Amino acid sequence: MTVSRQSVSEKRRQELVLAAYREIAARGFEGLRTREVAAEVGVNIATLHYYFPTKESLIRAVLDHAMNRFRTTLAPHGSPTDQLRIYLRSVRTLLVEEPELGAVMAELALRSVRDRSIGPIMNEMYDLWHVTLRGLLRRAVREGGLRPELDSDAVAALIIATLTSLTLPVMADARRGDRALRQLETWLGVSPRRAAVSSN
Repeated sequence: MTVSRQSVSEKRRQELVLAAYREIAARGFEGLRTREVAAEVGVNIATLHYYFPTKESLIRAVLDHAMNRFRTTLAPHGSPTDQLRIYLRSVRTLLVEEPELGAVMAELALRSVRDRSIGPIMNEMYDLWHVTLRGLLRRAVREGGLRPELDSDAVAALIIATLTSLTLPVMADARRGDRALRQLETWLGVSPRRAAVSSN
């Protein structure tokens, strides 16, 4: 059985993205060297530039990979309230199990403040994240799972701010992160204990 050229090309592209992702997690943005990324995958720099003509295009692909990891935490089934509760817990678990994900997100978020090429990429990613959460919150309000007076737009921003803070080293301590999430769940009314009581 022959492997198509397209699948080989996609595999090589993904290998380069993962190599850059690991470099940023280990060494920070300043330590990212495209030649080292290419060498790790076993290709020359010209091949890397074939897939990623600019460093920014490689960074965008790294961010897409990171956001895809977060997307895996969105449950496709259940009520919007259940989906929200599962999402908050799943993101926390993901960041504990994959600390490099938090390291990459924190590094790029901080870098985006000073780097005009990365700033728009990060803003685009946060905008998409915000729209997704806002839609989930609005559905939860419509179905009666959340208080009707909640401002879905503002609450989506609050959730993103809380989850983003979990990527910072100071919040890597499980107790701090868990307390923050429990308080957010309680305030929203989606904590597991309350959900169990209300379902009886």
